Amino acid sequence: MVAVPTYHVENFGCRATQADGAALERQFESHGLARTSSALADLVILNTCTVTNSADQDARSAIRRVQRQNPLAKIIVTGCYAQRAPEEIAALPGVSAVIGNSHKHQLAEIVLTNISGPPTSQAERVGFVPLASLGADARTLGFETRLLVSDIFAHTELLAAPVFESATAGSHPSDRTRSNLKVQDGCDNRCSFCVIPSVRGHSRSLPLPQVIREMNALVAAGYREVVISGINLGRWGRDLDSRESRLPDFEQLLRAILSETELEKLRISSVEPMDWTDEVIALVASSPRIAKHAHVPLQSGSDSVLRRMHRKYRPWHYREKIEKIRAAMPTAAIGADVMAGFPGETEAAFAVTRRLISDLPLTYLHVFTYSARPGTPAAAMPNHVPVQVARERNKILRDLAAEKKLSFMQSFIGKPLEAITLNVTRSDSDGEFTEGLTDNYQKLYLKGHHEPNRWITARVEGIQDGAFLADLSSNLSPTNRG
Repeated sequence: MVAVPTYHVENFGCRATQADGAALERQFESHGLARTSSALADLVILNTCTVTNSADQDARSAIRRVQRQNPLAKIIVTGCYAQRAPEEIAALPGVSAVIGNSHKHQLAEIVLTNISGPPTSQAERVGFVPLASLGADARTLGFETRLLVSDIFAHTELLAAPVFESATAGSHPSDRTRSNLKVQDGCDNRCSFCVIPSVRGHSRSLPLPQVIREMNALVAAGYREVVISGINLGRWGRDLDSRESRLPDFEQLLRAILSETELEKLRISSVEPMDWTDEVIALVASSPRIAKHAHVPLQSGSDSVLRRMHRKYRPWHYREKIEKIRAAMPTAAIGADVMAGFPGETEAAFAVTRRLISDLPLTYLHVFTYSARPGTPAAAMPNHVPVQVARERNKILRDLAAEKKLSFMQSFIGKPLEAITLNVTRSDSDGEFTEGLTDNYQKLYLKGHHEPNRWITARVEGIQDGAFLADLSSNLSPTNRG
C-alpha cells in the first residue's frame, strides 16, 4: 500500500494570509495530499508575513524549527516575506523552494511537479530559476533550492477560500462555528510606512457572484457567522466592471450578502475611515444580521504625522467617523490600529494621539511599534524615534486601551447580550464554562456545557480575565436558531 503524501500549511500574520493558507490547502487536497502536522508532513508550506521585522524573524524561526523537528520535510516558503526578500530566504539552510505571492495561486502544482515529477514541463514552463550561486546550504535537502517570484503588479489572481476558526483536521462544520472569507486583496494606497502594496499588488476584488456562492455554501454547511476581510476591504468593487451607472462598492457588497444569502450574522473586519460612509454606517446600524463591531485604523492622532504617513484623512475626519458610528450603534465595539514611534513623532505629537484616543469612544486598540520596512519612504525619513522610547509609548497606549475596554465591558454588567457559542470549554473552581463571542466582539464565558454554533442570549454577571461571565438566566431563553 502506497502512503498518501502529506502536507502542512502554517500561516503567519493577518486574516488575508489565513485566507491564502486555506486556499493553499484546497490546492493540495485537490491533488490528493492529506493534511497533517508540521512534524510529520512531507511538505511544509510556510505562508509568511512581512509587515514588521518581528514577522520576518518569526518566519526564520519557523524554518529552523521545522528543519529541526522534521529534517526530511521539504520546506516551501511563500507569502509576503517570500515576495519581498526571496533570495534572503532561499539562502537559509533547509529551504527547498521560495514561491512569492505572484505565483501562490499555482503553488501546489509547481511544488508537486518540481519535487515529484521530471525537471521539465511545468517547472520550466513557469520559469523556475535555480539559485546556483547560493552555495551548499541552498541544496541541503537533495535538490537545488529554487525561486519563483515575479512582478506582483502584473498579477490579477485573488486566492479565496474560507478560513474556519479553530479548525482541525477532520472537524465538522458544526464544531467550527465561524468562518473568515477574503473578498479583496492588494492595496492602491501608498502609506509611507507600509510594504504590503509592494508584496500584494493592486487592489482587486472577488466578483460578487463568487462571494455569494461562497457565502451560500457556508450557510448550507451550517455556518452562522462569517467575517469578510481584505487588505483594504472598503475598496471592494472599485476594480470590477459594471453595467450599472455606478461602480460596485462596499455598501452594495453588504446589501447583496443580506439579500442573496440567508447568513445569520455578517461581521466586517478592518475598514479604513473614509470608507465608513454615512450609508454604510446606517446599514450596519439598522441590520440585526450585521455584527455591531467596527475596526477603523487610526495610526496617529497627529495631523503632521498622518501627513508624513501619507494617510488620506485628518484627525478631525477620524473623530467625526468614530462619533457617527457610536451615535448610530451605542453598543458597538469600536477598535483602531495605532502606531507608536513613527519617524519624527515628537513628544507633543504623541501627546496629541494619546489625547484623541482618550477622548474617543474606542473600546480596544491594536498598538504597533514602528518597524522600518526596506524600500518604504518612511525608512529613509530623518529623526527616527529610539526603540526604547517607541516601546514606552506603545505601553502607554496599551494601558489606556485596557482602561477603555474595561469601562466598556462594565457598562454591560446585568444586561443581556447575544452571542454565538464556540467549540471551546474551560473549567475552574466555579465549574464548567463554554466560550462564546458576543455580537459586539467580546469574549464570553457561559456557565455550563453548551453545544457549539448556537446563538444564545445570556445575562452578563461579571468580568474575568478580559471576558464576560454570563449565564442563561431563567427569564432569558436561548435565541433559537438551530
